[in-house]
Amino acid sequence: MSGLTLTQFIIEEQRQHAQATEDFTLLLNDVVSACKRIANQVNKGALLGTMGSLESENVQGEVQKQLDVITNDVFISSLEWSGRLAGMASEEMEDPYAIPSHYPLGKHLILFDPLDGSSNVNINISVGTIFSILRAPAGATRPALQDFLQPGTQQVCAGYALYGSSTMFVLTTGHGVNGFTLDREIGEFYLTHPNMQIPADTHEFAVNTSNQRHWEAPVQRYVRECLQGKEGLRGRDFNMRWVASMVAEIHRILVRGGVFMYPLDSKLKDQGGKLRLLYEANPMSFIVEQAGGVSSTGYHRILGLQPEALHQRVPVILGSKNEVERIVSYHSE
Repeated sequence: MSGLTLTQFIIEEQRQHAQATEDFTLLLNDVVSACKRIANQVNKGALLGTMGSLESENVQGEVQKQLDVITNDVFISSLEWSGRLAGMASEEMEDPYAIPSHYPLGKHLILFDPLDGSSNVNINISVGTIFSILRAPAGATRPALQDFLQPGTQQVCAGYALYGSSTMFVLTTGHGVNGFTLDREIGEFYLTHPNMQIPADTHEFAVNTSNQRHWEAPVQRYVRECLQGKEGLRGRDFNMRWVASMVAEIHRILVRGGVFMYPLDSKLKDQGGKLRLLYEANPMSFIVEQAGGVSSTGYHRILGLQPEALHQRVPVILGSKNEVERIVSYHSE
């Protein structure tokens, strides 16, 4: 542990980059505070009786967990009052959330998935929060839906919190990726994973093989070659992983390399994919690219896509550079 707290790190980042503002620094601190509150809710969920499902569905048509609603409310209540946001959008809400008129408006927009992997909360597998921060268009006093539909290249910051054996906060502002671990006794995040880098080569891939029969031919080919191991074309053995929590999957890749895939398949074709572009694929792709990895739909760089809808879905293939580029080459063939 370096002894550098996340708050100190953010302030140092602001000093080093002239375009950074105090408002942006304070906004990040508000996000950190929200994630600490969510960590507490997740940690005490069984004790508080909040681990169950509700009868309601979110806009995605997914059955909501109690913690989905609780964590969404925590994020909103932690950020809406601050005067540093012009608008918010969440996986759990059909439309952007308008900042109440009695609060001042700021210059940024935030999109978030308050509890990624919430289907795992009852079995004590890591879950997380994902967020993406954009600049609000100049003069946008009350942002409209269109103002949120910015390509991933326009993100000024992205990150996630991981609620596992320890609580971690991983962040990029476009100058590399750094990871911080929460000291629960003190209530501070400390820098424990500076300058995270994804190895270019890997022997691990993560994919839900129950969907194998629905995949397109390039993904079928890649996974088949991996499973053939050293007796096959690749000449080496691969390990397969699947947690069903994007935050946990991406964190493993940041720490030790690998490839994560939720590719297009025949079941998802009409929807465009499984994962949401604006608050899942874009922030994670920003983080992965900043750590030296690659992120693609198989056909296009994810960060270059022009969003068309708030909850737009896309295929996602990201992780170690050489493996992702191999999969992309199979698509181009």
